[in-house]
Amino acid sequence: MQINQTDWEKVPYFLAVARHGSLRAAAEELGTSHLKVNRQLAALEAAFGVQLVQRGPRGVVLTDAGKTLLPVAEEADELFVGAQRTLHGLDKQERGIVKFSTSGPLGYYLVAPILAEFSQEYPQIEIELQVGTAFQDPKLIGTDVSLRMVYEVGDDAIVKKLFPIAIGTFASQQYIAEHFAQKGPGGIGLTWIGGPKVESDPQWVKNSPYPKAAVRHGIPDPIMQLELAKQHLGMAYIAAFFAFKDGALAQVPGTELAAGPPLCIIIHPELRRTVRVRRFVDFLEKRLRQMKPLITGQELAR
Repeated sequence: MQINQTDWEKVPYFLAVARHGSLRAAAEELGTSHLKVNRQLAALEAAFGVQLVQRGPRGVVLTDAGKTLLPVAEEADELFVGAQRTLHGLDKQERGIVKFSTSGPLGYYLVAPILAEFSQEYPQIEIELQVGTAFQDPKLIGTDVSLRMVYEVGDDAIVKKLFPIAIGTFASQQYIAEHFAQKGPGGIGLTWIGGPKVESDPQWVKNSPYPKAAVRHGIPDPIMQLELAKQHLGMAYIAAFFAFKDGALAQVPGTELAAGPPLCIIIHPELRRTVRVRRFVDFLEKRLRQMKPLITGQELAR
């Protein structure tokens, strides 16, 4: 005889019948129908290979096999309920680990100071941080909370959409001084620092004020695009908040800031009520909203 997890899920039906001596009373306790209770009980008997109850017009009574199983099932149920209470109690405490993921630009230029402040205020909550270049793990299988610049998120996640991120075209002052006076129509003679992959005529260049500028390299990492722009390689189309961060870049003449994808806090649906996750999400959202003028470009336009 082998009992698997599915069989153990039927044990609460046996316990309810044993407590009440009636399929209907057991069904009322469990919030289901007496037919389902009977089916689950019969399936459990088939799994054990023994009859656990005797059914009659006056209700049900335990057989010898049922009487043998009852204390074991009650002990298992008590242990499980006790574990639930313990875990529930832990989740009411401001302690534990929050698995958090974000992209490089958001992590290095926005999140780092927020994490430092959060750690001071909630010293018992530890952050397990994952930093990547793209929206990884859209179903949050390995993550509790994620901060991303995205238009769409999977249906399973809880999403807090904040506000769009300002995106613009930036280059070093040296590059602008050396190349813009001699540029031809449509940006001939200028250079774009490439996007995620090598493309000879990408759509984002066609839509720009300089569609005739040459495109160099395929660079998916926005921070590398930023660093190459600082090395005077060309123009980069990147988020404004980190382009202006250290003052090494300037907005390219003839361009304007545009609204990019919204900044989103994405929360695992099963953890939205967990205290440590709520504390982190609330703190993160509050600090990001305080930074809204920088993130949306309002501060940069002054």
